Amino acid sequence: MNPLERNIILASTSPRRSQLLKEAGFQFEVKTKDVEETYPADLPIDEVAGFLARKKATAAQDFIQNDEIIIAADSVVILDGVIYGKPRDYDDAFQMLRKLSGQLHRVITGVCLLSSSNEKVFSAESQVQIEAMSDAEIDFYVQKYKPYDKAGSYAVQEWIGLCKISRIEGTFTNIMGLPVDLVYRELIDFR
Repeated sequence: MNPLERNIILASTSPRRSQLLKEAGFQFEVKTKDVEETYPADLPIDEVAGFLARKKATAAQDFIQNDEIIIAADSVVILDGVIYGKPRDYDDAFQMLRKLSGQLHRVITGVCLLSSSNEKVFSAESQVQIEAMSDAEIDFYVQKYKPYDKAGSYAVQEWIGLCKISRIEGTFTNIMGLPVDLVYRELIDFR
């Protein structure tokens, strides 16, 4: 089945995920329910993004009608076994970026596809090298781009991605918040 002809509900308010699906040619509606982004303390770190994606999808399952498919996703930034989520405020964002500065870190995006009869959870991982940033550069970025809704306090498509990311292993779209290539492939056979 052609994934671009599927009836899709995007259970995410992320403008980046909407942009990616739109640019890839998907037809979809955004419908969400509020979900507390919490997970069990003993959950393996590599499973957190998928767990949160599934939580978002199942919260929105009442929106499914007929052959509609929900797509939900969550991204986490991981450095030295620690998850860096969305920052609480300026100081939190500044400190996260100071820790990521000069480091190679991982971005895992978990995705859940959910229909009235099926569920599939999968994830993609990318490695990202951020070059060293001065405190002045970090301050500039946080003040100008206000990355308070972004895991790890940065967006790959903004200044940090353009001026400070020197290497990526994995897909750019995964770092942006949705591994569109995997979503496309999984939707081909998903019922």
